[in-house]
Amino acid sequence: MIRLYDTKQHKKVDFVPLREGQIGMYVCGPTVYNRIHIGNARTFVSFDTIRRYLEWRGFDVTFVQNVTDVDDKIIARAAEEGRTAAEVAAEYTEAFVDDMHRAGVADPTIRPKATEEMDAMLALVETLIEKGHAYVEDGDVYFSVRSDPHYGSLSGRNIDEMEQGHRELRAEASGNASVADRKRDPLDFALWKAAKPGEPSWESPWGPGRPGWHIECSAMSEKYLGLPFDIHGGGADLVFPHHENECAQSECACGGTFARYWMHSGMLQVNSEKMSKSLGNFLLLHEVLDQVRPAALRMLMLQTHYRSPLDFSVERMHEADAALSRIENAVKNVDWLCANASAEAPDALDGALLRAKAEEAAAAFSDAMDDDFNAPAALGALFTLVGDLNAMVSGASLSVRDAEAAVAARDAIVELLDVLGIGIVDEQGEGEASEYPAEVVALAAELAGYGGSDAMEAVEALLEARAQARADKDWGLADGVRDGLVELGFVIEDTPQGARVTYEG
Repeated sequence: MIRLYDTKQHKKVDFVPLREGQIGMYVCGPTVYNRIHIGNARTFVSFDTIRRYLEWRGFDVTFVQNVTDVDDKIIARAAEEGRTAAEVAAEYTEAFVDDMHRAGVADPTIRPKATEEMDAMLALVETLIEKGHAYVEDGDVYFSVRSDPHYGSLSGRNIDEMEQGHRELRAEASGNASVADRKRDPLDFALWKAAKPGEPSWESPWGPGRPGWHIECSAMSEKYLGLPFDIHGGGADLVFPHHENECAQSECACGGTFARYWMHSGMLQVNSEKMSKSLGNFLLLHEVLDQVRPAALRMLMLQTHYRSPLDFSVERMHEADAALSRIENAVKNVDWLCANASAEAPDALDGALLRAKAEEAAAAFSDAMDDDFNAPAALGALFTLVGDLNAMVSGASLSVRDAEAAVAARDAIVELLDVLGIGIVDEQGEGEASEYPAEVVALAAELAGYGGSDAMEAVEALLEARAQARADKDWGLADGVRDGLVELGFVIEDTPQGARVTYEG
């Protein structure tokens, strides 16, 4: 049984999908006026991991994530740059998708754009007006917050004590008195905004305008998932006002449940401080990915439970990279040992014990993820298996039977890591050899008589030349090969099964 923390119930509960074997999941996407920062990425990585795990557990997940491509910030940026809002939105939508791909985040099942879903939003607004939960003022349409007796139930706020926390109220605080004058209550929020000169607009029964911030997610989630649906997710900063307002308008319109479970990821800090431009620690995802391995960044994010605050630092990034390298090296070691396994070698491993440890790790992994998607504990189970595997194969010359047990453990590590969205170098070393320095080809030509141009073949030729030189007691040539490879960044390890080389750069 999967258990998750439901924000609305303020506790961990059993997760029971509406339809057996199927899950409808909606996660708020970006407002595309700029490249996303690593705080945004933390939310998207968290819910991508949750989705991957649910699919691995056998569920058919319909994952919907919107793109807000019409918004005050987009309009303001377009005005600053002398472009249209559509041009700004198109540029940063493409950039967002590229950043997600680099970060290993899978595409949603459906990625609707606000500008393409006006009919659904207009229909929802009309329903709210008809039911007495919304009113029209000079082309604007507002939701009447006090018409909803359950308003505040998601965020746990008392309606009479609420501060003016949403976008429209912040605008009023900066002197936009005309908005305040049109509202019947300061807490009411815009469902539809009357057009202003020079801004993008769409026709509506109340005149030309554009949607408010909250209405798009309500309309799109209902259109693509139906009501109710299983999981609504987003960052903790969206609980109020965005998700509170979504919940209110949707449930007032449909007269029932909107989302059955609400999940929220914790915020991200940089060096234990809130990320902000004023502090100079505002990190865009694509800039970070230019400096670190995407898989290592994901490892860092998953080492903290998705609901807890995450502290990002260069030191922690290096630690996460080292942790990932430990797993990669264990897998590479097994691949190399198995490739050199001998039918004549005596059994050196307790294969049954190693298989049992792999099964125990997989069970512990599942137990951790079933408990509110506890990725840190799941990674702990993986590292336990890695340690056991390293200890059991250390110094061993594997028999064919040994290799079968080692491969089973190795495959369990790779599979479970993949469930978390972390890929590693494949078993044949593809992707690693492409990083070999070009100089190794010239070294092989000089010392091994190699006449080709492939770096991997060049290394193999050098190892063969070194092995023959050692057999012939030509220590000068053997040392020359070794020293030449080491100078280029290779590490040579002599084992009972022959020389093993790795490239560290």
